[in-house]
Amino acid sequence: MGVSTNLRGSRATSTTQEGLPVSDGSQSSSTQVSIFKMKWSNFLPIFVALVVIAEIAFLGRLDMAKNADLVDSWADSFFYKSAVSVDMVENDDLGLETGSMDKTDRTPESDSCEKWLEKEDAVVYSRDFDKDPIMVTGAEKEWNTCGVGCQFGFNPSKNPDAGFGSPQQGGAASVLRSMESASYYAENNIAHARRWARDLLFLHHWTLFLPWHVMLRFMVWGYNVVMTTSLSSDVPVGYFSWAEYDIMAPVQPKTEKALAAAFISNCGARNFRLQALDELERSKINIDSYGNCHRNHDGRVDKVETLKRYKFSLAFENSNEEDYVTEKFFQSLVAGTIPVVVGAPNIQDFAPARNSILHIKEIEDVDSIAKTMKYLGENPDAYNQSLRWKYEGPSDSFKALIDMAAVHSSCRLCIHLATMIREKEENSPGFKRRPCRCTRDSETVYHLYVRERGRFEMESIFLRSGNLTVNALEAEVLKKFKSLKHVPIWKQERPESIRGGNDFKVYRVYPVGMTQRQALYTYRLNSSDDLKNHLEVNPCPKFEVIFV
Repeated sequence: MGVSTNLRGSRATSTTQEGLPVSDGSQSSSTQVSIFKMKWSNFLPIFVALVVIAEIAFLGRLDMAKNADLVDSWADSFFYKSAVSVDMVENDDLGLETGSMDKTDRTPESDSCEKWLEKEDAVVYSRDFDKDPIMVTGAEKEWNTCGVGCQFGFNPSKNPDAGFGSPQQGGAASVLRSMESASYYAENNIAHARRWARDLLFLHHWTLFLPWHVMLRFMVWGYNVVMTTSLSSDVPVGYFSWAEYDIMAPVQPKTEKALAAAFISNCGARNFRLQALDELERSKINIDSYGNCHRNHDGRVDKVETLKRYKFSLAFENSNEEDYVTEKFFQSLVAGTIPVVVGAPNIQDFAPARNSILHIKEIEDVDSIAKTMKYLGENPDAYNQSLRWKYEGPSDSFKALIDMAAVHSSCRLCIHLATMIREKEENSPGFKRRPCRCTRDSETVYHLYVRERGRFEMESIFLRSGNLTVNALEAEVLKKFKSLKHVPIWKQERPESIRGGNDFKVYRVYPVGMTQRQALYTYRLNSSDDLKNHLEVNPCPKFEVIFV
């Protein structure tokens, strides 16, 4: 099936060299054929151009659907929206099995809906990733274990699933991975990383009026998978990891006379950080500078050990970009100082607790921040309140964000690619139709799938129509994973002081395929109606859960 076959019937047909059919019963003279070829050849460049543009436009539409800027409008059905609607599943006229368990069903009445659904919804996928792992070229393996079979490097005997750089050969997905700011590297902007959509729009209107060599300049392929510091990336790659930063290191006495320390070496940054440094000094904030900019101390020191002696650290980034939060900030947290930040406009999302950081959003904020620094510096009780998280542990929101790094970004890339492959198979015409719901008497049981963020395989849970609430969903998720004696993926990564006991709780449940920005900050199942609507649109829904 799916393979086109050339069948020869009793009435033969021949073709010209251009592929046009010529019937056996209407043979033309050689002169007529030559004239026809000459006319057709005049249109060949335009024909080829239209075919190329049509194919690229089709691919562009597919890729544009993955753009993080577009996904917000239809997040509920991004990856695993079934190819079969609820009405189709429940329509006997289509010859499909329904989710009903009345007496006309072939299943025994003794079977519960849950048991029936487990049998009817069972799927054997065409690719076993344990035997045929995801293959990515252009990098080396960088993790101990991964939730899906995954190989990095080069294997000449196997076609890769993806590779770093663009374009890739043989249908492999092209991957952009960078931790640099988009202010300095424009391709790291997600919209630019998928720039082929913009170029195709240009081509669509102007191709027929451009010489071929000019047109080809605009046919620059974008990336299928984007890995940047942005939480809107397909696979975010941040600067933090539990292994690298001892975030819960004890606070040491603040022995330096200066109120703050600064390590700033790029004096040509594309934001106002040097102006902010000047304004703080004008506001009588004593700053010891160890970097190339405004240096007044020898910079040949251990940065974190030096910062531990100061009450404040100037964590000034070189650009103000959402989610661009570098080691400057995290080293300040390790050192037990209060970070004074110029940088990401959403830096409060990265704060370990309320009132634990100071943010200079605009140059006009410097005066008020300077006053706050002076007040905290002179009032030990108020200052210590800002560091309470060091003793009591950071907030759940901080842990939910940072725990993402418990799974290496290379492994998360493989999980993302494997998820896309499964999604493609599930949406193919020949994929098994699953009911994912079962009605007996007046009650319907819904079959849902869930996995922990950072893992690949799904677990089954069931919800009943009489208790179709968000609380019930979270309770069933927790019940399922606790019954499996599940150990959260971050358990061995976090510092021992904030691992907790054997207990854990649900922080967020969201549909598979969402970006981390959506999952953590924008998406909510706020009501029972939200959940019901999601189940109607997605008959076999798949969720991810974040435990804290």
